[in-house]
Amino acid sequence: MSWNKLFCNPCELQLLGTLNGGQSFRWTHNQDSNEWTGVFSKTVWKLKQSDNFLQYQVLGSLNKSISENNSKTHKLSDEQNFEILLKKYFRLDHDLRKYYKEWSEKDKLFQSACKQFYGIRMLAQEPVENLFSFICSQNNHISRISSMVDKLCMFYGEEICNHDGVKYFTFPEVEKLSDPQVESKLRELGFGYRAKFIQKSAAQIVEWGGEKWFNSLQEMKYKDARKELMKLCGIGPKVADCICLMSLNHLEALPVDTHVYQIAAQNYLPHLRGKKNVTDKMYAEIGDHFRNLYGDMAGWAHTVLFCADLKKFQQIENSDSMEKCKQRKKRKNK
Repeated sequence: MSWNKLFCNPCELQLLGTLNGGQSFRWTHNQDSNEWTGVFSKTVWKLKQSDNFLQYQVLGSLNKSISENNSKTHKLSDEQNFEILLKKYFRLDHDLRKYYKEWSEKDKLFQSACKQFYGIRMLAQEPVENLFSFICSQNNHISRISSMVDKLCMFYGEEICNHDGVKYFTFPEVEKLSDPQVESKLRELGFGYRAKFIQKSAAQIVEWGGEKWFNSLQEMKYKDARKELMKLCGIGPKVADCICLMSLNHLEALPVDTHVYQIAAQNYLPHLRGKKNVTDKMYAEIGDHFRNLYGDMAGWAHTVLFCADLKKFQQIENSDSMEKCKQRKKRKNK
């Protein structure tokens, strides 16, 4: 299968930090080939980077909008439609180097972190998948979260394709998860108390209008959308902020967990050092501090610091740097 190419300078997108930084749990990395395989928009993708291109293959798709866009009135090729999906998913309409420059001027810690952690993008995820994935994330680690998300897809999603002996599924529609029998099945599958949260939240969302309800959250102000999300069974401040940030376009939302608290206490708010728990007051103070520092994209900016703080990225020898990125761009423009 040949690779399609989408022009994208590596300074604008780093797949490692973006796909492996705890935003989405449906991507796997083949270190030998440096290829990523994952699912979004009811489509199975394989991605890799080379020079100034993001290369991609579509292994299978159930995305109905592709066939609809290929009607006589639209006349877009499959490749054009898939490019649109990729650009939207990685928010490639945002000039990330411009934002990195602005954030670096405001914060010396960011200026240091961005030299290696360039091209970290905030994914534009689908709200249903994002919400239920982060219900699974509570008191959990990434490999187990990924396993739970895979089980949700396998038992309640639609099969997209079989590639190299692996079956890939869509993330289930919220109506499928709202069935009262879902809770007992998920408990059998090892979801524990999260099983109740998933089924009850799904039932609430269906009752409130499903997709229309999610659309209304995007149109609300950030703090109003956050309050609405916290009315769902099992959704607290951190998960609500994850959903606001990652799938509802409220880029000022800032989820505060242990890592974020430590970054804030050690580097910005020393009076918070040594606290055993993050209180509601501390949570609000940390979020507001970074919103005042970075502005209306504080959640995105802080994601770069979050990646720089994760040990799994600190242990990876990354030969690239922002400076090498710039040199590569200069060679391309000559």
